[in-house]
Amino acid sequence: MFDKNSLSLGLLIAIALPLLAFGIFYGIFEGLEALGWVSTEGFRPMFRERTLSILAIGMNALALQFYQKRKASETMRGIVIPTTVWVVVWLLVFGRYIL
Repeated sequence: MFDKNSLSLGLLIAIALPLLAFGIFYGIFEGLEALGWVSTEGFRPMFRERTLSILAIGMNALALQFYQKRKASETMRGIVIPTTVWVVVWLLVFGRYIL
């Protein structure tokens, strides 16, 4: 299924992967906070959400590398388009917290 070279596969991966990764990262962070290993005190507002969401968006780079090795240019194109949209959304939502 993931060996196809299609734009729609790339779009699906690039939309779903960051959502899944954010959920996993957030759950891990919550678990670590419950254990008392990490704390968000002393950080700027929305630090956890900003950091975890940019890491989740960055997961698309792994998918892009995977399909680049397989020379699947259409799938790569499908990954790049939503990734660009994710970055623009990230800047619109969190831009005021970083400046």
